[in-house]
Amino acid sequence: MLPDMKQMILVYALLSLLPLSRACPKECSCNSITKVVDCRGRGLYDIPRRLHPDTQELYLQDNRIRGLGSMAFKEIPLVQVLNLSNNSITSISPTALLGLRTLQRLNLAYNNLRELDKRLLGPIRSLSHLDLSHNSLWGLSGAMGESLRNLSHLGLAHNRLTRLDRSLLEGLTHLDSLVLKGNPWRCDCQLIGLKLWLETYLFKGGSVDEVLCSQPEEMKDRDLQKVPYQLFHACMTTSYHYLFANIHHLESERLLRGHTHGNHAHPSNHALHVPVAMGEGFGGGAGGGGGGGMVECETKQKQRPVNLRHAIATVIITGVVCGIVCLMMLAAAVYGCAYAAIMAKYQRELKKNEELAAAQGADHATADEKEPLENAIA
Repeated sequence: MLPDMKQMILVYALLSLLPLSRACPKECSCNSITKVVDCRGRGLYDIPRRLHPDTQELYLQDNRIRGLGSMAFKEIPLVQVLNLSNNSITSISPTALLGLRTLQRLNLAYNNLRELDKRLLGPIRSLSHLDLSHNSLWGLSGAMGESLRNLSHLGLAHNRLTRLDRSLLEGLTHLDSLVLKGNPWRCDCQLIGLKLWLETYLFKGGSVDEVLCSQPEEMKDRDLQKVPYQLFHACMTTSYHYLFANIHHLESERLLRGHTHGNHAHPSNHALHVPVAMGEGFGGGAGGGGGGGMVECETKQKQRPVNLRHAIATVIITGVVCGIVCLMMLAAAVYGCAYAAIMAKYQRELKKNEELAAAQGADHATADEKEPLENAIA
Protein backbone atom coordinates (compact mmCIF):
# COMPACT_ATOMS: atom_id res chain seq x y z
CA MET A 1 0.00 0.00 0.00
CA LEU A 2 2.78 2.36 0.93
CA PRO A 3 4.72 1.94 -2.35
CA ASP A 4 1.49 2.64 -4.27
CA MET A 5 1.04 5.87 -2.34
CA LYS A 6 4.59 6.95 -3.14
CA GLN A 7 4.05 6.24 -6.81
CA MET A 8 0.82 8.25 -6.85
CA ILE A 9 2.52 11.20 -5.15
CA LEU A 10 5.38 11.03 -7.65
CA VAL A 11 2.98 10.91 -10.58
CA TYR A 12 1.02 13.85 -9.17
CA ALA A 13 4.23 15.87 -8.74
CA LEU A 14 5.26 15.18 -12.31
CA LEU A 15 1.86 16.16 -13.62
CA SER A 16 1.94 19.39 -11.59
CA LEU A 17 5.23 20.31 -13.23
CA LEU A 18 3.87 20.00 -16.74
CA PRO A 19 2.08 23.40 -16.78
CA LEU A 20 5.24 25.05 -15.48
CA SER A 21 7.32 23.57 -18.27
CA ARG A 22 4.75 24.85 -20.76
CA ALA A 23 4.61 28.29 -19.14
CA CYS A 24 8.23 29.28 -19.85
CA PRO A 25 10.04 28.61 -23.14
CA LYS A 26 13.48 27.09 -22.80
CA GLU A 27 15.06 30.06 -24.58
CA CYS A 28 13.77 32.53 -21.97
CA SER A 29 13.81 33.17 -18.26
CA CYS A 30 10.50 33.67 -16.49
CA ASN A 31 9.40 35.15 -13.20
CA SER A 32 6.08 33.74 -12.06
CA ILE A 33 5.67 36.43 -9.40
CA THR A 34 6.15 39.51 -11.57
CA LYS A 35 4.85 37.67 -14.66
CA VAL A 36 7.85 38.85 -16.69
CA VAL A 37 9.34 36.82 -19.54
CA ASP A 38 12.86 37.80 -20.56
CA CYS A 39 14.09 36.54 -23.94
CA ARG A 40 16.68 39.22 -24.68
CA GLY A 41 19.74 38.43 -26.76
CA ARG A 42 18.96 34.75 -27.34
CA GLY A 43 19.41 34.75 -31.12
CA LEU A 44 15.71 34.08 -31.73
CA TYR A 45 14.32 34.17 -35.26
CA ASP A 46 10.69 33.93 -34.23
CA ILE A 47 8.37 34.56 -31.29
CA PRO A 48 8.86 31.79 -28.71
CA ARG A 49 6.01 29.39 -28.12
CA ARG A 50 4.48 28.03 -24.91
CA LEU A 51 4.25 31.41 -23.23
CA HIS A 52 2.13 31.53 -20.09
CA PRO A 53 -1.23 33.27 -20.76
CA ASP A 54 -0.79 35.43 -17.64
CA THR A 55 2.41 37.03 -18.98
CA GLN A 56 2.32 40.81 -18.53
CA GLU A 57 5.77 41.82 -19.79
CA LEU A 58 7.65 40.24 -22.68
CA TYR A 59 11.16 41.37 -23.63
CA LEU A 60 12.40 40.21 -27.04
CA GLN A 61 14.98 42.89 -27.89
CA ASP A 62 18.43 42.14 -29.31
CA ASN A 63 17.34 39.12 -31.33
CA ARG A 64 17.06 38.29 -35.06
CA ILE A 65 13.31 38.36 -35.55
CA ARG A 66 12.47 39.38 -39.14
CA GLY A 67 8.70 39.58 -39.14
CA LEU A 68 5.50 39.28 -37.13
CA GLY A 69 2.73 37.07 -38.48
CA SER A 70 -0.98 37.19 -37.83
CA MET A 71 -1.91 37.01 -34.13
CA ALA A 72 1.72 36.48 -33.20
CA PHE A 73 0.95 37.01 -29.50
CA LYS A 74 -2.36 35.20 -29.16
CA GLU A 75 -0.97 33.13 -26.26
CA ILE A 76 -0.47 36.21 -24.06
CA PRO A 77 -3.63 38.35 -24.31
CA LEU A 78 -2.88 40.12 -21.00
CA VAL A 79 0.56 41.43 -21.95
CA GLN A 80 1.10 45.13 -21.07
CA VAL A 81 4.74 45.67 -22.08
CA LEU A 82 6.12 44.36 -25.38
CA ASN A 83 9.69 45.17 -26.37
CA LEU A 84 10.83 44.14 -29.86
CA SER A 85 13.61 46.68 -30.32
CA ASN A 86 16.93 45.96 -32.04
CA ASN A 87 15.76 43.10 -34.22
CA SER A 88 15.58 42.81 -38.02
CA ILE A 89 11.82 43.26 -38.43
CA THR A 90 10.91 44.38 -41.94
CA SER A 91 7.22 43.47 -42.04
CA ILE A 92 4.36 43.25 -39.58
CA SER A 93 1.00 41.68 -40.35
CA PRO A 94 -1.97 44.03 -39.91
CA THR A 95 -3.39 41.50 -37.40
CA ALA A 96 -0.12 40.77 -35.58
CA LEU A 97 -1.28 42.49 -32.39
CA LEU A 98 -4.88 41.32 -32.55
CA GLY A 99 -6.20 40.45 -29.09
CA LEU A 100 -3.75 42.59 -27.10
CA ARG A 101 -6.38 44.88 -25.62
CA THR A 102 -4.35 45.67 -22.49
CA LEU A 103 -1.06 46.57 -24.22
CA GLN A 104 0.36 49.82 -22.82
CA ARG A 105 3.97 50.02 -24.04
CA LEU A 106 5.20 48.92 -27.46
CA ASN A 107 8.83 49.31 -28.52
CA LEU A 108 9.72 48.67 -32.17
CA ALA A 109 12.83 50.86 -32.30
CA TYR A 110 16.00 49.87 -34.18
CA ASN A 111 14.35 47.69 -36.83
CA ASN A 112 13.93 47.96 -40.61
CA LEU A 113 10.29 49.00 -40.86
CA ARG A 114 9.35 51.04 -43.93
CA GLU A 115 5.63 51.35 -43.23
CA LEU A 116 2.95 50.42 -40.73
CA ASP A 117 -0.50 49.29 -41.75
CA LYS A 118 -3.20 51.59 -40.42
CA ARG A 119 -5.02 48.53 -39.01
CA LEU A 120 -2.08 47.37 -36.90
CA LEU A 121 -2.99 49.25 -33.72
CA GLY A 122 -6.73 49.30 -34.33
CA PRO A 123 -7.75 46.83 -31.59
CA ILE A 124 -5.52 48.50 -28.98
CA ARG A 125 -7.11 51.34 -27.00
CA SER A 126 -4.83 51.42 -23.96
CA LEU A 127 -1.48 52.11 -25.67
CA SER A 128 0.36 54.96 -23.92
CA HIS A 129 3.98 54.55 -25.10
CA LEU A 130 5.01 53.86 -28.70
CA ASP A 131 8.63 53.95 -29.87
CA LEU A 132 9.26 53.68 -33.62
CA SER A 133 12.65 55.38 -33.63
CA HIS A 134 15.56 54.26 -35.82
CA ASN A 135 13.56 52.64 -38.58
CA SER A 136 13.02 53.57 -42.23
CA LEU A 137 9.46 54.87 -42.00
CA TRP A 138 8.37 57.26 -44.75
CA GLY A 139 5.18 58.26 -42.98
CA LEU A 140 2.26 57.29 -40.75
CA SER A 141 -1.34 57.10 -41.85
CA GLY A 142 -3.71 59.67 -40.44
CA ALA A 143 -6.19 56.84 -39.87
CA MET A 144 -4.00 55.61 -37.00
CA GLY A 145 -4.92 58.65 -34.89
CA GLU A 146 -8.00 56.96 -33.43
CA SER A 147 -5.88 54.06 -32.14
CA LEU A 148 -3.30 56.43 -30.64
CA ARG A 149 -5.63 58.86 -28.89
CA ASN A 150 -4.43 57.75 -25.42
CA LEU A 151 -0.76 57.93 -26.34
CA SER A 152 1.45 59.98 -23.98
CA HIS A 153 4.82 59.33 -25.69
CA LEU A 154 5.58 58.91 -29.39
CA GLY A 155 9.11 58.31 -30.66
CA LEU A 156 9.73 58.86 -34.38
CA ALA A 157 13.37 59.92 -34.32
CA HIS A 158 15.81 58.88 -37.05
CA ASN A 159 13.41 57.69 -39.72
CA ARG A 160 12.87 58.99 -43.26
CA LEU A 161 9.99 61.32 -42.52
CA THR A 162 9.79 64.40 -44.74
CA ARG A 163 6.36 65.43 -43.48
CA LEU A 164 3.79 64.21 -41.00
CA ASP A 165 0.06 63.85 -41.40
CA ARG A 166 -1.55 66.57 -39.34
CA SER A 167 -4.82 64.67 -38.95
CA LEU A 168 -2.78 62.02 -37.13
CA LEU A 169 -1.31 64.59 -34.73
CA GLU A 170 -4.63 66.22 -33.98
CA GLY A 171 -5.91 62.89 -32.66
CA LEU A 172 -3.12 62.70 -30.05
CA THR A 173 -4.98 64.65 -27.40
CA HIS A 174 -3.07 63.13 -24.45
CA LEU A 175 0.43 63.35 -25.91
CA ASP A 176 3.07 64.68 -23.47
CA SER A 177 6.31 63.84 -25.26
CA LEU A 178 7.16 63.78 -28.98
CA VAL A 179 10.57 62.88 -30.45
CA LEU A 180 11.13 63.91 -34.08
CA LYS A 181 14.86 64.58 -34.50
CA GLY A 182 17.01 62.95 -37.15
CA ASN A 183 14.45 63.02 -39.98
CA PRO A 184 14.97 64.67 -43.40
CA TRP A 185 12.13 67.19 -42.99
CA ARG A 186 11.21 69.09 -46.15
CA CYS A 187 10.20 72.57 -45.01
CA ASP A 188 7.83 73.57 -47.79
CA CYS A 189 4.12 74.30 -47.98
CA GLN A 190 3.26 70.76 -46.93
CA LEU A 191 4.91 71.25 -43.53
CA ILE A 192 3.27 74.46 -42.36
CA GLY A 193 0.47 72.36 -40.83
CA LEU A 194 3.02 70.64 -38.60
CA LYS A 195 4.41 74.05 -37.62
CA LEU A 196 0.94 75.26 -36.61
CA TRP A 197 0.24 72.09 -34.64
CA LEU A 198 3.58 72.30 -32.83
CA GLU A 199 2.86 75.84 -31.67
CA THR A 200 -0.49 74.78 -30.21
CA TYR A 201 1.04 71.62 -28.72
CA LEU A 202 3.87 73.53 -27.01
CA PHE A 203 1.44 76.16 -25.73
CA LYS A 204 -0.50 73.40 -23.98
CA GLY A 205 2.66 72.18 -22.23
CA GLY A 206 3.82 69.42 -24.58
CA SER A 207 7.46 68.49 -25.09
CA VAL A 208 9.22 68.13 -28.45
CA ASP A 209 12.93 67.99 -29.26
CA GLU A 210 13.51 69.59 -32.69
CA VAL A 211 12.43 69.57 -36.31
CA LEU A 212 15.48 70.51 -38.38
CA CYS A 213 14.88 71.21 -42.06
CA SER A 214 16.89 69.21 -44.59
CA GLN A 215 15.27 70.64 -47.71
CA PRO A 216 15.23 73.01 -49.50
CA GLU A 217 18.93 73.77 -49.38
CA GLU A 218 18.52 77.41 -48.30
CA MET A 219 16.65 76.26 -45.16
CA LYS A 220 18.91 73.37 -44.26
CA ASP A 221 19.58 72.88 -40.51
CA ARG A 222 17.00 75.52 -39.55
CA ASP A 223 14.52 74.66 -36.80
CA LEU A 224 10.98 74.63 -38.18
CA GLN A 225 9.71 76.28 -35.00
CA LYS A 226 11.95 79.30 -35.63
CA VAL A 227 11.20 79.70 -39.34
CA PRO A 228 9.04 82.87 -39.77
CA TYR A 229 5.68 82.56 -41.44
CA GLN A 230 6.73 85.13 -44.04
CA LEU A 231 8.72 82.40 -45.80
CA PHE A 232 5.47 80.53 -46.47
CA HIS A 233 3.71 83.38 -48.29
CA ALA A 234 3.92 81.47 -51.55
CA CYS A 235 1.71 78.79 -50.01
CA MET A 236 -1.26 81.10 -49.56
CA THR A 237 -3.09 80.19 -52.75
CA THR A 238 -6.76 80.17 -53.61
CA SER A 239 -6.77 76.41 -53.87
CA TYR A 240 -9.80 74.76 -52.29
CA HIS A 241 -7.40 72.45 -50.46
CA TYR A 242 -6.02 75.45 -48.60
CA LEU A 243 -9.52 76.80 -47.96
CA PHE A 244 -10.87 73.60 -46.44
CA ALA A 245 -7.67 73.01 -44.46
CA ASN A 246 -7.96 76.47 -42.92
CA ILE A 247 -11.64 75.98 -42.08
CA HIS A 248 -10.88 72.59 -40.51
CA HIS A 249 -8.11 74.06 -38.36
CA LEU A 250 -10.13 77.04 -37.12
CA GLU A 251 -13.19 74.90 -36.42
CA SER A 252 -11.10 72.39 -34.46
CA GLU A 253 -9.60 75.14 -32.35
CA ARG A 254 -13.01 76.70 -31.74
CA LEU A 255 -14.44 73.40 -30.53
CA LEU A 256 -11.36 72.82 -28.37
CA ARG A 257 -11.67 76.25 -26.75
CA GLY A 258 -15.37 75.73 -26.20
CA HIS A 259 -14.71 72.37 -24.54
CA THR A 260 -11.89 73.45 -22.25
CA HIS A 261 -12.67 77.10 -21.51
CA GLY A 262 -16.38 77.52 -22.12
CA ASN A 263 -17.05 80.83 -23.81
CA HIS A 264 -13.79 82.46 -22.77
CA ALA A 265 -11.31 83.21 -25.51
CA HIS A 266 -8.17 81.15 -25.60
CA PRO A 267 -4.90 83.10 -25.02
CA SER A 268 -3.43 81.64 -28.17
CA ASN A 269 -6.37 82.77 -30.27
CA HIS A 270 -4.35 85.34 -32.22
CA ALA A 271 -1.58 82.87 -32.94
CA LEU A 272 -3.93 80.30 -34.39
CA HIS A 273 -5.34 82.34 -37.27
CA VAL A 274 -2.33 81.84 -39.48
CA PRO A 275 -3.52 80.10 -42.66
CA VAL A 276 -2.80 76.44 -43.11
CA ALA A 277 -0.86 75.07 -46.06
CA MET A 278 -2.96 73.61 -48.78
CA GLY A 279 -3.61 69.90 -48.58
CA GLU A 280 -1.60 69.36 -45.39
CA GLY A 281 -2.77 66.34 -43.52
CA PHE A 282 -6.34 66.24 -44.80
CA GLY A 283 -7.31 63.10 -46.58
CA GLY A 284 -3.68 61.93 -46.60
CA GLY A 285 -2.83 58.29 -46.73
CA ALA A 286 0.02 56.20 -45.47
CA GLY A 287 2.48 58.30 -47.41
CA GLY A 288 2.72 60.74 -44.54
CA GLY A 289 0.56 63.69 -45.30
CA GLY A 290 -0.97 62.89 -48.66
CA GLY A 291 1.85 64.60 -50.52
CA GLY A 292 2.01 61.98 -53.25
CA GLY A 293 -0.80 63.45 -55.34
CA MET A 294 -0.21 67.10 -54.57
CA VAL A 295 1.67 69.58 -56.72
CA GLU A 296 4.92 70.49 -54.96
CA CYS A 297 4.87 74.00 -53.56
CA GLU A 298 8.21 75.61 -52.87
CA THR A 299 8.58 78.35 -50.31
CA LYS A 300 9.25 81.90 -51.44
CA GLN A 301 12.57 83.10 -50.07
CA LYS A 302 13.38 86.67 -49.09
CA GLN A 303 16.76 88.30 -48.82
CA ARG A 304 16.13 89.38 -45.27
CA PRO A 305 13.19 87.52 -43.73
CA VAL A 306 11.41 89.48 -41.04
CA ASN A 307 10.34 87.77 -37.88
CA LEU A 308 8.23 88.95 -34.98
CA ARG A 309 11.16 89.97 -32.79
CA HIS A 310 12.68 92.12 -35.52
CA ALA A 311 9.33 93.78 -36.16
CA ILE A 312 8.84 94.57 -32.46
CA ALA A 313 12.39 95.93 -32.20
CA THR A 314 11.79 98.14 -35.25
CA VAL A 315 8.58 99.50 -33.77
CA ILE A 316 10.28 100.24 -30.43
CA ILE A 317 13.25 102.00 -32.06
CA THR A 318 10.94 104.03 -34.28
CA GLY A 319 8.86 105.03 -31.27
CA VAL A 320 11.95 106.12 -29.32
CA VAL A 321 13.27 108.20 -32.24
CA CYS A 322 9.87 109.81 -32.76
CA GLY A 323 9.65 110.57 -29.05
CA ILE A 324 13.05 112.24 -29.04
CA VAL A 325 12.13 114.32 -32.11
CA CYS A 326 8.86 115.36 -30.46
CA LEU A 327 10.67 116.37 -27.27
CA MET A 328 13.17 118.41 -29.30
CA MET A 329 10.33 120.12 -31.15
CA LEU A 330 8.57 120.84 -27.88
CA ALA A 331 11.74 122.28 -26.39
CA ALA A 332 12.24 124.46 -29.48
CA ALA A 333 8.64 125.67 -29.24
CA VAL A 334 9.03 126.52 -25.53
CA TYR A 335 12.30 128.28 -26.21
CA GLY A 336 10.74 130.25 -29.09
CA CYS A 337 7.77 131.29 -26.97
CA ALA A 338 10.00 132.32 -24.08
CA TYR A 339 12.28 134.30 -26.39
CA ALA A 340 9.31 136.03 -28.03
CA ALA A 341 7.87 136.95 -24.61
CA ILE A 342 11.18 138.37 -23.40
CA MET A 343 11.66 140.37 -26.60
CA ALA A 344 8.12 141.73 -26.38
CA LYS A 345 8.66 142.80 -22.79
CA TYR A 346 11.99 144.39 -23.74
CA GLN A 347 10.37 146.31 -26.58
CA ARG A 348 7.59 147.53 -24.28
CA GLU A 349 10.06 148.73 -21.69
CA LEU A 350 12.22 150.36 -24.38
CA LYS A 351 9.22 152.21 -25.80
CA LYS A 352 8.15 153.31 -22.32
CA ASN A 353 11.61 154.63 -21.59
CA GLU A 354 11.65 156.51 -24.88
CA GLU A 355 8.28 158.07 -24.05
CA LEU A 356 9.52 159.09 -20.59
CA ALA A 357 12.67 160.55 -22.10
CA ALA A 358 10.62 162.52 -24.64
CA ALA A 359 8.32 163.87 -21.91
CA GLN A 360 11.24 164.96 -19.78
CA GLY A 361 12.84 166.67 -22.80
CA ALA A 362 9.63 168.62 -23.45
CA ASP A 363 9.49 169.77 -19.81
CA HIS A 364 13.07 171.03 -19.95
CA ALA A 365 12.34 172.91 -23.19
CA THR A 366 9.30 174.68 -21.64
CA ALA A 367 11.33 175.65 -18.57
CA ASP A 368 14.07 177.13 -20.78
CA GLU A 369 11.55 179.24 -22.69
CA LYS A 370 9.96 180.62 -19.50
CA GLU A 371 13.26 181.54 -17.87
CA PRO A 372 14.30 184.42 -20.32
CA LEU A 373 10.77 185.89 -20.16
CA GLU A 374 10.83 185.99 -16.36
CA ASN A 375 14.25 187.66 -16.44
CA ALA A 376 13.01 190.36 -18.84
CA ILE A 377 10.04 191.22 -16.67
CA ALA A 378 12.23 191.41 -13.67
